[in-house]
Amino acid sequence: MASNAALRRNGDALVLTGALDRAAATALWPSASTSLAGVRTLDLRGVERVDSAGVALLAELAARLRASGGEPALLGEPAGLAELIAAYRLTPSLDFQASPPPVAS
Repeated sequence: MASNAALRRNGDALVLTGALDRAAATALWPSASTSLAGVRTLDLRGVERVDSAGVALLAELAARLRASGGEPALLGEPAGLAELIAAYRLTPSLDFQASPPPVAS
């Protein structure tokens, strides 16, 4: 299935649009991973929806930005993002290093 997703640079923002699904993650990864120099913002305002592969793409991009010394800002909250962040126990900045919830005694 072809993806309608796209990305472009706008100053220090990586702007993503369309549906971030498995097809999009595969198609966008090569250009996304080489477009990160100087990026401080992941602009998701044009993203229609996100599935687990899309969240994996975003989390990896955010991790690479953190590794280069910044904490990426996220703009927008596409459909599915909040649910997947909760399901995968990510921080709001898409960090996999989130602490697990406390266990009830």
